[in-house]
Amino acid sequence: MLDKEIGGYFQLEPELPYTVKRKYREDSNVLETRFETATGSILITESINSTLAGRLPWSELARRIEGVEGHVVVNLRLRLGTAAETRSPWLADTEKGNVFHVADLMAMLRTSEDIELSHFDDEQVIGQLITAPGSRSLVALLATEKEPLAVPELASIDQRIETSHLAWCDWVNSLSYDGLYPLHVKRSALSLKFLWYSPTGALAAAATSSLPEGLESGKNYDYRYAWVRDACLIIKSFVFLGALEDCKAAFSWLTHTIIRHGVKLRACYTLEGGLVPEERLIPLEGYKGAQPVRVGNNARDQIQLSMYGDMLAVAQRFIEAGHVLDIATSRMLGELANCCADHWRQKDSGIWELPEEQHYTHSKMACWLALDRAVAMAQSKHIEPTWLGRWQRERDRIRDWIETHCWSESKQAYLFYVGSEDQLDASVALVHHYGNSVNPQRMLSTYEAILRELGRGTPMLYRYSGVEKEESTFVACAFWLVEAWASMGEVTRAEQAMEAILSTLCDQGNVEIFNEMFDVRTQDWYGNLPQGLSHLALICAAQAVSDAKTQ
Repeated sequence: MLDKEIGGYFQLEPELPYTVKRKYREDSNVLETRFETATGSILITESINSTLAGRLPWSELARRIEGVEGHVVVNLRLRLGTAAETRSPWLADTEKGNVFHVADLMAMLRTSEDIELSHFDDEQVIGQLITAPGSRSLVALLATEKEPLAVPELASIDQRIETSHLAWCDWVNSLSYDGLYPLHVKRSALSLKFLWYSPTGALAAAATSSLPEGLESGKNYDYRYAWVRDACLIIKSFVFLGALEDCKAAFSWLTHTIIRHGVKLRACYTLEGGLVPEERLIPLEGYKGAQPVRVGNNARDQIQLSMYGDMLAVAQRFIEAGHVLDIATSRMLGELANCCADHWRQKDSGIWELPEEQHYTHSKMACWLALDRAVAMAQSKHIEPTWLGRWQRERDRIRDWIETHCWSESKQAYLFYVGSEDQLDASVALVHHYGNSVNPQRMLSTYEAILRELGRGTPMLYRYSGVEKEESTFVACAFWLVEAWASMGEVTRAEQAMEAILSTLCDQGNVEIFNEMFDVRTQDWYGNLPQGLSHLALICAAQAVSDAKTQ
């Protein structure tokens, strides 16, 4: 994706021109792709295989090719990557077959006997297959890193496609969500599972790096890490889904990682719980030429006050979902509440990780939320109540500060940040609890202004004022506004907006894997994918509308 000349890939493609239709199997992450050519059609079924008991101890991508009609010549090509020209792949002949080495990575291509391989060297494999009605072939890529490579039988790999499908279906059937939009919610839940790193329980923000938010914006970031904010919101969506095991694993990883590094919250961590590397640029062409291509993320060093609200709010949800806090976690949450009480007066980079530190309204509202949740958990004896009085008083000071400094009488809205004159921020929809508790009319007036000025006549929203010049609408923001309206009693508005958003995003003939952004002008998708924020926001919006309609 990031360099068509030197990037590695694993391609199956009909030799003749073709049309293509894709869909996931129902309740599954097994993908089916149908190719139609002038001479016939084929079905390719793809799966990153697992077992009924969980993930495999190696990576196994299986691709089954079935002849449906006529005869189709299918070309196979595997090209090994070079890690941006820092590694050189080499081939080793073993008793089990040819094994590729790329530094610490080992990989093997397995093919059924009817696939003719015409070229096999250190850098690539080229082959061909001719299908017939009822034919069935298999190719699989096996990989491991810093570990021995298992070489299973082809029949076992093929069977694991169906085993994996059953495992996905079993997970979906175990969910307890019974609200509106169930098909969309299940599909988003399955997308979030793509981002779950099962060895640790961490949740990646996305699976890719440097897919641009706009082709000439320069906003091409590495999202292959676990953000505190994203992880908290995904845990919230897991609570709504009834995915108790996933919720527990993700919350435990998050709390252990924070305790390990001290209560000074960092915006993001590696999936193993380490510190994210400093951003560096690598010499690749970039997706459609979009520069720069980044590895690492400098958001790791930013001050983001809203994370206090994320952590304390998700902790309360975690408790409500049926968990009991251990002593270390309880103490850590109390420390976070004290840190919030100490630092809320600071400027920060805000939820959008901007280089200009300001008094962002969303950040202050999130700090109010953090202390409000801390008070509730202290009163219910889930965290130590020693500082309860302090948290109550500081929470009320934050409220008074917001009402004095962040409200624009002329705009009839809460501003993007103090002194921003007439600029708005769609992320204020994410802290609707503040409006419910403090000033519902002001918050609803702000949401009207956000829809009017950041929506530009569509249900899709830009992140903040002026950003439409360099990027597309941010998918999560639209769902956040739906959730906010539903939670504040504007049920009809919420339902109408939800229907319009789903019509915009899901009637595209795609497989309903959301990127970060959607361009309403061109119908193109931008940003990294699958984007956890986009999918979790759909789930939370659906839950909010469902709850509002049953009250």
